[in-house]
Amino acid sequence: MATGLTSIGLVEFTSIARGIEASDAMLKDAQVELVLNRTVCSGKFITLIAGDVASVQSSVKAGIACGDETVVDSFVIPNVHHQVLDAFAGNVLAEKPDAMGIVESYSVGSLIEGADAAAKAADVQLLKIHLAMAIGGKAYVTLTGNVSAVQAAVAAATEIISRRGLLTYAVVIPGPRPELFEDHI
Repeated sequence: MATGLTSIGLVEFTSIARGIEASDAMLKDAQVELVLNRTVCSGKFITLIAGDVASVQSSVKAGIACGDETVVDSFVIPNVHHQVLDAFAGNVLAEKPDAMGIVESYSVGSLIEGADAAAKAADVQLLKIHLAMAIGGKAYVTLTGNVSAVQAAVAAATEIISRRGLLTYAVVIPGPRPELFEDHI
């Protein structure tokens, strides 16, 4: 994310066509950077943008107006934690983690908000934010740290996601095996 872009916003749509149309409206409405614009399971479309707070708020509002009844979820995070965007790539390595936390949500938007809350609540490292690809439209975040920090971070994330009734499940695993941090086929 470019310097000065401290805010992110997302709109999640049930229609791919309407999602693309709304993405165009969002980009035309305000000076924002397109971070993510793609289909996700199950037949939904997401648009994630970044910029200054006022521009992101205006752009998300334009996306919601254009998306109308196809909008599933949306958010604006005014001061996003720097780990959130890094965790989208999933290239963060865990070094000797004391504990692992996993939080799973039924919506992409609520999960990203929960991941931001987790990173701000405790001294943890977000490892990966998996956004609704090949998992039935759900999303999840993995994070590490010492046991008490992971517990606090998972609690913060689940509070945000639960308020919207979208929490699937959350766990804290003390002393996780190293194999859990590797991708296996």
